Amino acid sequence: MSLIEIKVPSPGESIAEVQLANWLVSDGDFVERDQEIAEIDSDKATLSISATEDGKIKLLAQEGDTIDVGSVVATVDSSVKGEASSQKQKPKIQEEVVESAIKEMAVQEDKEDIEVGVMQTELNISPLAKKLMQEKNISEVEFIDYLKSLRFGKRDVDLFLTAKNNFKPASASRSASSWGDTRNTDRKKMSMLRKKLAERLVSVKNETAMLTTFNEVNMTPIMEIRKKYKEAFKEKYGVSLGFMSFFTKAVTEALQHFPQVNAMIDGDEIVYYEYADIGIAVSSPKGLMVPVVRNAEKMSLAEIEANIKELAGKARNNRITVDEMMGGTFTITNGGVFGSMLSTPIINPPQSAILGMHNIVERPIAVNGKVEIHPIMYVALSYDHRIIDGSESVGFLVKVKEMLENPAKMLFGGSDPVVELLGL
Repeated sequence: MSLIEIKVPSPGESIAEVQLANWLVSDGDFVERDQEIAEIDSDKATLSISATEDGKIKLLAQEGDTIDVGSVVATVDSSVKGEASSQKQKPKIQEEVVESAIKEMAVQEDKEDIEVGVMQTELNISPLAKKLMQEKNISEVEFIDYLKSLRFGKRDVDLFLTAKNNFKPASASRSASSWGDTRNTDRKKMSMLRKKLAERLVSVKNETAMLTTFNEVNMTPIMEIRKKYKEAFKEKYGVSLGFMSFFTKAVTEALQHFPQVNAMIDGDEIVYYEYADIGIAVSSPKGLMVPVVRNAEKMSLAEIEANIKELAGKARNNRITVDEMMGGTFTITNGGVFGSMLSTPIINPPQSAILGMHNIVERPIAVNGKVEIHPIMYVALSYDHRIIDGSESVGFLVKVKEMLENPAKMLFGGSDPVVELLGL
């Protein structure tokens, strides 16, 4: 017998322990080399553990256990030969696609208005298949497009009807079995990520002088630009033109005028950054994550959209790395995708400010002495009053508002194009 130990890898510096989130195989399964066998949660990200050799696996830890980095969580008997559990009873491709379609019945694609933070139903794809898709750069949308191109016969309809009769929506089964008319409780252990997030949020409230200033933005100009150019933009760059790129660009330009907002405290010194690494808050299955778009001040709208799309996808699929979330000089969060009208976002330490976006609602406003109906978004800037004065915070938010309501200003560092033309 040749036993190979599988140890917990280090997710990054200063991380000494992790939590075993879930096993992707069962005790006694035959596993293949490089097959993902488990997912672990650190206080920063979710990572996977892979088998180092082919063989029969023995699990030595339970889901939910807190484990030291470097500890042995499983062994593989490489003397055992067999067939990988993920390959057993492999159905025909047509059946796989039909069953995936059933689980995807609730999905409604909106390729134009997808925003960061919106959670969509995902295809039921195995971890190995997901890894292969990432390596081959295949998206779930392509799977759906492939499904649309198939020609289904009577056998497929019979399979669909059988699966449909056995399909129970999660919400329906939950409401019928576990909600109301009882005195039951349910306890679940907090993930490492959730515990770290809780600690950081409390520390921000206790260790900073946090205040919030508000304003409103008339979104008509940006919405008209998107309506006019969205098809050409997507055809040329392969990404949708969303609101987040406009806000990110406006923020990077405004930071040049108000460097205090892009600074942070380090002991008894203030560190000023001459670049803008913008964190984009993303809601993931594991909790809130903030991947960072680096040197966003040098990017075009298309480059910003592409970076956000890639990072947000990794976060939602639990494939974001620690390095991709490290650093950041300023953060943007969008509660509007969940319907939030107004909020006071909490600073992402050690940063000194965060911009909160909210939902867009048609409201009556005064325009040139007349009442008109326009799509309005309330925006909020939470900031650390220890290094950012009230005038700077208000001025920064007003500058962002001006550029969003007159996007041409983004080309001139926030200045009026006519003033720049005249050289005034």
